[in-house]
Amino acid sequence: MDMNPPPVEELRRVDAELARLDARRAELLARRAWLLGVLYAPAGRAAAPPFPGVAAPAETSPRGAQNVLLTLGGILLAVAALAFTLVSWGSMGIAGRSAVLLAVTSAALAAPAVLLRRGLGSTAEAVGALGLVLTVLDAYALHRVALPGTDGLGYTAAAAAVLAGVWGGYGGLLRGLRLPLPAAVVAAQLPLPLGALAAGGGPAVVAWAAVLTAAADVLLLGRPPRSEVRVTAGVSAGVLAAWALLTGAGLSLTDPWTGAPLLLGCAALCLYAAGAARPAASTLATVAGLALVAAAAGPARAALPAEWAVPVYVVCGLALAALWRPVRAGWIPEAVRGGFGLAGGVVAGLGVLWALPPVLAGLLGPADRSAGLWSGTHAAPVLADHPATAALVLLLGAVAAATAGGPWGRWGAVVLGWSLLMALPVALELPYAAGIAVRLVATAAALGLAVRPGGPAHDRPEPAPGPAPVPVPVPVPERPEGAWGASWTAVTAGPVVPVAPGALLAWTGSAAGTASAVSALLLALDVRAATFGVLGVLLALFTAVAVLGGGAVRETAAGAAVLAAAGLVGAGAAAAGLSGAAAGLALLIVPAATAALAVRVRSVAAEVTGVAVGALALALTVPRPAALALALALGGVIAAAAALRAERRRAASWTAGALFLAAAWVRLAVWGVTVPEAYTLPVTVPALVVGLLRRRRDPAASSWAAYGPGLAATLVPSLAAVWSDPHWTRPLLLGTGALAVTLLGARFRLQAPLVLGGAALVLVAAHELAPYVVQLVGALPRWLPPAAAGLLLLAVGATYERRLREARALRGRLARMR
Repeated sequence: MDMNPPPVEELRRVDAELARLDARRAELLARRAWLLGVLYAPAGRAAAPPFPGVAAPAETSPRGAQNVLLTLGGILLAVAALAFTLVSWGSMGIAGRSAVLLAVTSAALAAPAVLLRRGLGSTAEAVGALGLVLTVLDAYALHRVALPGTDGLGYTAAAAAVLAGVWGGYGGLLRGLRLPLPAAVVAAQLPLPLGALAAGGGPAVVAWAAVLTAAADVLLLGRPPRSEVRVTAGVSAGVLAAWALLTGAGLSLTDPWTGAPLLLGCAALCLYAAGAARPAASTLATVAGLALVAAAAGPARAALPAEWAVPVYVVCGLALAALWRPVRAGWIPEAVRGGFGLAGGVVAGLGVLWALPPVLAGLLGPADRSAGLWSGTHAAPVLADHPATAALVLLLGAVAAATAGGPWGRWGAVVLGWSLLMALPVALELPYAAGIAVRLVATAAALGLAVRPGGPAHDRPEPAPGPAPVPVPVPVPERPEGAWGASWTAVTAGPVVPVAPGALLAWTGSAAGTASAVSALLLALDVRAATFGVLGVLLALFTAVAVLGGGAVRETAAGAAVLAAAGLVGAGAAAAGLSGAAAGLALLIVPAATAALAVRVRSVAAEVTGVAVGALALALTVPRPAALALALALGGVIAAAAALRAERRRAASWTAGALFLAAAWVRLAVWGVTVPEAYTLPVTVPALVVGLLRRRRDPAASSWAAYGPGLAATLVPSLAAVWSDPHWTRPLLLGTGALAVTLLGARFRLQAPLVLGGAALVLVAAHELAPYVVQLVGALPRWLPPAAAGLLLLAVGATYERRLREARALRGRLARMR
């Protein structure tokens, strides 16, 4: 016999050995580099921190400590002044009160000028903040003493206006202080809204006052004051405008003709602010667009019935989003156009979400199977609110998306068009046959989109004919050293390739077609003829997609086609009145056909689905063991046929062997065989033969991998049977076999047979001697077993080292075996 391995196996071994040598070489080179670094490292190199990546805590800078102390001092002085004003005010007369407040406030406001001239800016800022707080207390004291009967809101509005002016002038005089001007801006937010509220104005009047105040803030954004003033003005304008917008939105629902002008004013303010605050121009334009939609749709909604409210908002939103066309003529700035488009898209998206219930009712309504299969009665459709207008909203969205063009526009048109088809049976209350027809049309249209001519590759324009372009080298920035190198390489390697529009449409069509197909099949289960018709149509559609499509779409369609075929077989078995076991045997036709077609048409999804159908067929035959044995045997034949293909040989051959073995076991159980060896020996003998062949091809293979599974398959169940068997035949045969396995293991120096056979032999001997040991122990005195155990422990302890060396020697001898 030629003991040389085949060239393929020898090439595999050579490649594996070369890979091991390369890995070892890399390891040794890394170790050598480390050793060189240790030997030639500079002597004065600083020691690494004990925990890498954790730096020593930085101490607080003197400047930071000074700021903290000054801030705390200012806060404490302000608290003291407040306590004096509120608690100790009544113990002094009018002259004393005025003198104290005037003196303290004047000193606090005058001191920063001196401090700034001496370069003590932080101290001046803290004292100036105290002076601002004291002016507020002055205003409060004036109201309590001189003007106690004045309306609180009106006085607060007037006081805020006076304080805003005073603080603004004070900040203009002392430009070295950063706090007075922002404080003046904050105080200026209160006079108009509080004045309108004090005058008895309603929500609209107060909101208009907020809009005017926000407009004044926006004017500050266009001027070149200091950054803190711009930030304060921007935040204040945003807060007041948001309040006015919310008020206008609420009024547009209750009093549209009052809320519409307010919303238009807010929109105008946002558009003007978009020119002053260019970084936030798109966001402000979006808010303005939402306000314009609410202002235009509010009065129109009030004049129409309630079910037309959402379509009105959607029409207004789409009209606003359509302003992208004039931008090409320069009518609308780019940022404003983008904001208007986003606002219109948000409104349309909310309208589509409102229109989803009819779509879900059309898609999931047939899942109600309370009437049973083929009962002829149909479940009542799940009606949604205003299904007709919901369908109109979907239609408007689909038309708008198709008009917009571009990849996302096409995708939106496809999704909304399919949603409209799924909502039509509910919206129009179509009869049973028409509902099935509409769902099948939706399935065919979606799947047709998935395999449209050209596919994803045709979404890119073809290059113009001519000479090949000369490649221009693109300079790549130098990779920085250190930990940022890998990230820099990932960023400069090239742009991220987005998903192709054609692939996106294909995946969307496949998913939508599958969903509508499931809905059509669920609805068809009410009538027998409809079930067969729908399954036949779906089988044809998915087969066509599997033939014409590609990639993931093809795989999905192939799996769905296998399921449709399984459904036809199952429906036929049910129509013929077959039992569950007979239906399971009939379902084996599907995995058999899948395995046969896989020779010509390669589809992983189809094969996996066929395997799943085969598992279902086996599960259906479980109640009848005889049918289960036949099904297992047929499954083994199918798997053995699949094993003829080289790429499926390993998995399919193991599957076939397991199925044949299971079929034999089930048949033995049907015949009433209770001897475990009848089940285990058919496994052990082939496994040992395979192990022997493997050891001949690969002498380095372990005996545990070659012989361990086969030996354990018989020894372990037989040992379990021995301990419950009162007869002597099985222990004798098992002991003889275990002795033979042990001797063979010792003869050929094989670890697995020696260990497994020896352990089985010891356990069988223990089983046979157990009754006599029990009798002997019962005849001995009670004190003898503990004494023997104690002596044994003393002996082992005294010779512990020698026993340990013997155990190590035995372990070494076993380890040297294969």
